[in-house]
Parts: sequence; structure tokens; C-alpha cells
Amino acid sequence: MQLTTVVLSLFAAAASAGCVPRDTAPRKFGIMSLRSASPVHFGTAGASKNKLVLNLPEDQLDAECTDGVARRDAVFYIKDGELYLYGPEDGKVQSFFTDRSGMGQGVLQYYNKGEQGLGRNFEVKGWALDENDNLTFNGSGLIACPSEDGPWYVWVSAGVNKPAGQEGCLGFSARTIDTVEPVQCTYSSYSA
Repeated sequence: MQLTTVVLSLFAAAASAGCVPRDTAPRKFGIMSLRSASPVHFGTAGASKNKLVLNLPEDQLDAECTDGVARRDAVFYIKDGELYLYGPEDGKVQSFFTDRSGMGQGVLQYYNKGEQGLGRNFEVKGWALDENDNLTFNGSGLIACPSEDGPWYVWVSAGVNKPAGQEGCLGFSARTIDTVEPVQCTYSSYSA
């Protein structure tokens, strides 16, 4: 009788495992900044010249997207704790790193994975969504600092209110928003 119970239990477990969806593709999302009564409230996160930016001006749009449309927003996904830009499968894999050391002060940039090495203090793993679907890095939130050329540049909060001496930086919630029909893009790299 016990053997029959064990066999039936194994059969039931195998049958229920077959009912589990097998879609393991990472969730694709956009990011909207939330900070009431501020210039970054309801901002759109984009990517340009190795940086994550809020409110990228139209004259600075420089991503190459598979649909041929210039866009202000970027599409992201998290895989194995790393944050990626959603790009063409045959293109460059672009991933984010941060440096929260005293030198980096929370700098946040993306790079072409495999084409360049990372610095000693650079961190790539630790990205996750909190209980409100806000993007965090090892439990730290994000901050945005204004620039003279228009967009707000995003940093990881590293206990510094004025990273790189910048004035007017604001903490914000990086709310992730599902992207129904994500478009693959290759985002520009910095060139001097």
C-alpha cells in the first residue's frame, strides 16, 4: 500500500510539473521615474552614450532600433541578477555596471559585453525588483542628476548626495512597466 501511495505521489508531481508554463524568457520592461513635484516625475528612462538617462531630448536620440523608429525610451530585462538593454539577438549584448566605491560614487553605465574589461570596483550582479516593481541594485535605489545638455543622468544611490560634485540630484522610484511589444535596439556607445 505504501509503495502505491509513493508511486501515485510521484505521478501526480510529474503531471503537475507538466502544467507549469515553460516560458523562461526574461520579462521586458521600460522604466518610469516617480518623484512627486519634481522635474523627473513620470520621466522616461532611455539609454545613450553608455548612460542611463531620464527625459532624453529628441535631438539626442541615437539608438538603432529594428523598427527604424527613433525612441526616447529603452527596453530592459534582468537575467541572473544583471540588467541588460534589449537588443537584436545577432547584435551587441549591452549590460549595466555600477561602481559604488569612493571613486565611482554610484556611477551607472552600460557597456558592450565581451568587448571590454570591467574595472576592479565595477559591479554587474545585484539587480532586482522590489515589492512595488521598482528597480533596485542590492537594495539601493536610484538617483538622477541634472545636466546642462538636457537629460538627467541616473546613478545608483551609494550614500553620496552629490555624486561627482553634481548639484540638484534627486532620489526617485524606478518603476518598471511591462512592455507589450518590445522593440530591439542597439544603444550608442560613448565616443570622444
